[in-house]
Amino acid sequence: MELDALYAFAVAAVASALLTPLVGRLATRVGAVDRPRERGLSDRPTPLLGGLAMLAGVLIAAALFMPAAAETRAILAGAAVIVAVGAVDDAFDLHPAIKLAGQVIAALIPVRAGVTVENITLPFLGAIDFGDAGAVLTLLGLVAVMNVVNFSDGVDGLAAGVCTISALTFAVIAFDLERDQAGVLAALTAGAALGFLVHNFHPASIFMGDSGSNLLGLMLGCVAVQGSLKTNALIALVGPLVILAVPFLDSTFVVLKRLKYRRKPWEPDAEHFHHRFSRIGFSQRRTVLYLYGWTLTLAGLALALRFIPYSDDAGRFDAAWTAVMAALGLLALAASVYLVYVLEIFKFKRLRERQLRALDPATSEHEIEARVGRELETGEFQAIEG
Repeated sequence: MELDALYAFAVAAVASALLTPLVGRLATRVGAVDRPRERGLSDRPTPLLGGLAMLAGVLIAAALFMPAAAETRAILAGAAVIVAVGAVDDAFDLHPAIKLAGQVIAALIPVRAGVTVENITLPFLGAIDFGDAGAVLTLLGLVAVMNVVNFSDGVDGLAAGVCTISALTFAVIAFDLERDQAGVLAALTAGAALGFLVHNFHPASIFMGDSGSNLLGLMLGCVAVQGSLKTNALIALVGPLVILAVPFLDSTFVVLKRLKYRRKPWEPDAEHFHHRFSRIGFSQRRTVLYLYGWTLTLAGLALALRFIPYSDDAGRFDAAWTAVMAALGLLALAASVYLVYVLEIFKFKRLRERQLRALDPATSEHEIEARVGRELETGEFQAIEG
């Protein structure tokens, strides 16, 4: 079915790319338009509802290249439900509780059809059986992935590009694990996201909105369950976490900071990675390309975990290949530290010190360090021109 996956990817990409401008005009007509806001990076009104075009690409490709299995139909039905909920939210700004209810209902459809994780295999621990709790855990996981992708959708092309890379990685792993339907599903998801990205890369002519980010989150979550988590491979749990690490880390940092300062976890702010990169002088394109690079690095690590023969099926490790994997893991960790720490913190310190000295040359070194430290902790500072 690898050839079917290529065809599905192409059809979904073309359909999504062709339909996105039409959806943009529809969004403008019905008032589903994102207005420039203080926390946003857009400087002009931009139509939403991009998820409708991506859903069309997914459904067309699935109808042509996927068998009408019960689980597939349920995944597509859940996708239609979450796009409908997201589209209403794009137009009318629903209450967070209503959006969460919509996510739960959409995720419940594939879960009830059998898209669940019943057990996983962990290195050194072996198989862990969830029993009846597997369905609940899968439901929570799908809702979490939807919110993670939704949280990360804040700059032109970011969510669409990251999800394209992630879905393609899932497709490769799924086919290697002989989860062919999951591989095709991942491929058409990547195609739909890539077709939309044609119009969404900076300067974006349309945003995906909640209809698109929730769709991609649900599709990636279902692909992760079908393509790896339902197998006994060692990559099962680690792979999805590595592949989706960038949006997961971004959302985790933001939510923890909101909790720390006694703000609602779902309350929007301007503390995501892309916001912070913008404030230290990165353009939108440069920000997105750096985050694409980070995602590609981690995706490469996930592929290495699957294809490098560092362990056999009995859990015995090969010393030489394990050393190679450790080196690749350190490389991915170094790239992550470089992006989060060096680019965001070191550059911010240097530019902010220069800015503070220009405002008041008499400011002492101790005062500058104290102020910079407070701003780094809270993430609240004025934009800095690099």
